[in-house]
Amino acid sequence: MALRYYKLFDMLQRRGMKKGDLLEQARLTWPTLSKLSKGQPVNTEIIDRICTALGCQPGDIMEHTSE
Repeated sequence: MALRYYKLFDMLQRRGMKKGDLLEQARLTWPTLSKLSKGQPVNTEIIDRICTALGCQPGDIMEHTSE
């Protein structure tokens, strides 16, 4: 089982946002962004900050897959 965050990066692209914009708006660090890029787990506080910054729901930025 794995979480994938490709929806997050697709959303950023559709909105014309760069990763640096997300870092600033959601108060993330580069290591956290790297985890998201690699599909590694992050805590729910991170998901909450991203959703608050982007005005979205968790399902809008991530997907659960079975591998």
